[in-house]
Amino acid sequence: MKPAHIAFLLSLIAAVLLLAAGPGTRLELWEFRTGFALMRWAAFAGLAAAALAIVMLLVPRTRRTGSASLLAALVLGLGVAFVPWNGMRQARAVPPIHDISTDTERPPEFVAVLPLRADAPNPAAYGGAEVAQAQREGYPDLGPLRMDLPPPEAFAKAEQVARDMGWEIVAADPATGRIEATDTTLWFGFKDDIVIRVEADGEGSRVDMRSVSRVGKSDVGTNAKRIRAYLQALGSR
Repeated sequence: MKPAHIAFLLSLIAAVLLLAAGPGTRLELWEFRTGFALMRWAAFAGLAAAALAIVMLLVPRTRRTGSASLLAALVLGLGVAFVPWNGMRQARAVPPIHDISTDTERPPEFVAVLPLRADAPNPAAYGGAEVAQAQREGYPDLGPLRMDLPPPEAFAKAEQVARDMGWEIVAADPATGRIEATDTTLWFGFKDDIVIRVEADGEGSRVDMRSVSRVGKSDVGTNAKRIRAYLQALGSR
C-alpha cells in the first residue's frame, strides 16, 4: 500500500466511526456514551489523517505520487474532526442543563409521560432554583406566549401545532389545558419529553411549555430551540 493511501484509509475509518455513532445509538446497538466515544475517536482519527496528509504533502516524492489521495485525506479528516469539535463548542456555549421551561417558578408538570420516563436517568421533577438560574443566564429570552383567545381555542391551536411539529402526542386534556408529547432527535434518537400548559390569562390565554431530556446532563441547547420553534409556530397562527 502506498503511503498516501494509508492517510486516506485513516480518514475513511474516521468517517465510518462518525457516521456509525448516531445511528448505532438510535438502533440501540450501544448506549449513547459509546456513541459519544465513537465521535471522539473519529475526531482523533480525522486529525491524525489530516496531520499525516500534511506531512506527506511536504515530501516531494509522496506529493508527486499521491497528491490526490493526500488532499482527499486532508479534507475528509478535517471535515470529520470538525463535527465533534463543533458539537463540543456548542455545548460549552450553553448552560449544562437539560430541563427548560417558560415558567421556572411554576413549571408545567408531567402526568401521562411519567411511565415512559420510569427508567430514564434524568428525573421528571424540576431541578429547582439552580436550574432556573442557569436557564435565566443562558436563555433570558424564553418566556410564556400570551394569546388573545379563550383557553379552549388556544388549546385547540396549541394541540394542532404540536401535532404539526411531528411529535408523538402522549396526552391532550382540554379540561386541564395540558398537552404531553415526546420528540425523538434525528441523529442519536434521544427521547425528549414535552408538556404544554394552556390556562386563562385575563380575557385571553397563556401558554407555557417545558421540554426535558431523558438522558444527558446537557442538551446542547436542543430543548430551548424546540421551545422557541414551537412558540413561534403557535404565535404565527
